[in-house]
Amino acid sequence: MGKNKKIKTEAEIKYDKKVKEVSPGSPIVKDCAKAFFFGGLICLIGEMLFNLYKSLGVSEKNCAAGVSVTLIVITAALTGIGVFDKIAKHAGAGTVVPITGFANSVAAPAIEFATEGHITGTAVKMFSIAGPVIVYGSAAASLYGLIYYCFCRG
Repeated sequence: MGKNKKIKTEAEIKYDKKVKEVSPGSPIVKDCAKAFFFGGLICLIGEMLFNLYKSLGVSEKNCAAGVSVTLIVITAALTGIGVFDKIAKHAGAGTVVPITGFANSVAAPAIEFATEGHITGTAVKMFSIAGPVIVYGSAAASLYGLIYYCFCRG
């Protein structure tokens, strides 16, 4: 009652060996360190913006919204002038996880497909990457809210 294992042919073994020979290795530790550094740097910038807005007398709730909006605008602008992609090339996942990754995933397709028109280009392609995140994020939040309501409404 073991699992059926597919026995590889000689050609498949040779192909796998050739792929390993020509594929560059991934420096995982280096990539993780860079992602950690850049992700932390983005969060540090967010904290600095939060403290700046707070020192200007803005309420904490509005500071948080202001930081989000500012990071989104900066990311969209850097995406528009082609700088964000160069940063992301080195930062890896460090730019994907925070709100900057989401902003880039909306801005980049919108810019790329703008030549196809406002409706069929920009509007259609703008949420091609971010759309599933919005859909499944909203569904998960709704499910969590329902569970919370049912079991913790006291």
